[in-house]
Amino acid sequence: MAVSETVTISLSVDKNPQGKAEGKQNEMKEREATRCSSSSQPGRGQTASISAGLRRMTTASSQPVVIRIPRPMQEHLENVKQMQSKKFDRLPTVKPGRLLIKSKNPQLNQSVGYTLGKFEQPVLTSKGWKSNKTLGDYFSINSIQSAPPSMLKHKDKGNDTASTTKKTFNCFHICPELVETLHSQNIIHPTTVQMQTIPKILKGCNILCAAETGSGKTLAYLLPIIHRLQEEPFTDSERNIRAVVVVPSRELAEQVTSVARSISQRFGIVVKVAGGGRGVGNIKAAFTHGQPDVLVATPGALLKALQKRFISLSELNFLVIDEADTMFDVSFAGLLEDIFSHTQVASRLSETVGLDHKAQLVVVGATFPGGVGEVLSMVTDLASMVIVKSRMLHHLMPHVKQMFLRIKGADKILELHQALKKAELEHTGVLVFCNSASTVNWLGYSLEEMGVRHMRLQGEMPATMREGIFRNFQRGSVDVLICTDIASRGLDTQRVGLIVNYDFPETHTDYIHRAGRVGRAGGSGGGEVLSFVTHLWDVELVQRIETAARRRTSLPGMESEIQKPSNKTDVKEMEKNK
Repeated sequence: MAVSETVTISLSVDKNPQGKAEGKQNEMKEREATRCSSSSQPGRGQTASISAGLRRMTTASSQPVVIRIPRPMQEHLENVKQMQSKKFDRLPTVKPGRLLIKSKNPQLNQSVGYTLGKFEQPVLTSKGWKSNKTLGDYFSINSIQSAPPSMLKHKDKGNDTASTTKKTFNCFHICPELVETLHSQNIIHPTTVQMQTIPKILKGCNILCAAETGSGKTLAYLLPIIHRLQEEPFTDSERNIRAVVVVPSRELAEQVTSVARSISQRFGIVVKVAGGGRGVGNIKAAFTHGQPDVLVATPGALLKALQKRFISLSELNFLVIDEADTMFDVSFAGLLEDIFSHTQVASRLSETVGLDHKAQLVVVGATFPGGVGEVLSMVTDLASMVIVKSRMLHHLMPHVKQMFLRIKGADKILELHQALKKAELEHTGVLVFCNSASTVNWLGYSLEEMGVRHMRLQGEMPATMREGIFRNFQRGSVDVLICTDIASRGLDTQRVGLIVNYDFPETHTDYIHRAGRVGRAGGSGGGEVLSFVTHLWDVELVQRIETAARRRTSLPGMESEIQKPSNKTDVKEMEKNK
């Protein structure tokens, strides 16, 4: 029974020599107060009865009295005191229903049904996380929907405003064989990003598509390109490169090549890949038997092939820059400008047709690239760029659970081991992200000692070692891949159910890309992200993420429009300095 757990209270007697008459008067007053309070409030009546009984017993005897109070009653009394305390600030963020934010401290929970006011400051779980006293604290951003926001919703009966999934790829009027190929791969309905992007590329527009990870951006540009190329087939003797896709890593280049070949094979379209890190000889060997229709390449390999004149872009129809936020970063910007110098990009629709046509430009990314305006202004008219932005751009994905754990660095390996054991029972793939190659190697050795089978992937590996690692992980050779951010850009990870940020990412962009490896369109479920928060500089980024989650807004400090350069002389000066 509940009364078995008790506490002991010792009472000392106040030996007051005053007469018994005064004691009786006080006793009658207490009884009267007890009857009044018990008739109005049962909880207070019990409290008053106990108090009055204790006082009568202390006045009747000179010995200390021991009273045992049941634990449930003690907890009730503590709750009453807490509610009556003026220092208790009751937070109005919890309402009946599902929780959006679940904290270790229940007072900091926030319901899905609660919306913060425009000027209301959210009370953050991570507010005091810069103090070591908060070690062990945690909170989670729960998933509030089952499907990715990029998937069109079913139309409800009687609801004319809802979207519909009844549209298929036939609505784009692309060739029937291409639609049949998609159906054979169980790709039936286009995503919202594909609905917005494909018609504009078919029309001939220069496109900047910025949409959340896993929303189907690769097919959004490959489908209209393959459709256009199959309309004007070339013979082997006159084949020239008509489409180039530039990506930041060899692994992503192999993935895009695989997708392009799978949908173009029946048309006789040749797709080749060129990746860096293997020397000029390997790049030359890729073009020994002629040039392809579609070339997927990393910036370094493409530039070497152009400089050595292994290939020509004189007949180029499409130039695609994938993972634009990475490609327009300082590390790639110089290479990208050199590539643009070997191409002619159209500034208007009329320039994309005819014998002396120019290339149509397609820029794609999961976050809006910051330096895109300065670079693109050198090769095309910015006014010609049609911007396609998804509604959830720079937002946290609502179908993915995200947990943040404040923890000491020495405890991360143990927490990781527990998470991997749980994932093993669920037979799901796991990506463990680290901020450096050395951490990837050290963590790999540690997991080996624990008997955890895994693979490693980091940028300092030789090309021969990196080749096929991610492909084997996708096929299920192992369930755990320890990696740097090289695996966070664009790679398709539908079998992954858990992301672990062993090292917390350094920027909002890195966090969005890492979290985007789960809950992808076509995947089996939403998945989960587990982040270890160790350093003080991690806390500031966590606080901004939590604020965005509670307000349901985009992450702060991220651009959403093309920033035009102040004037052309500044751009020229910058070009000279480089």
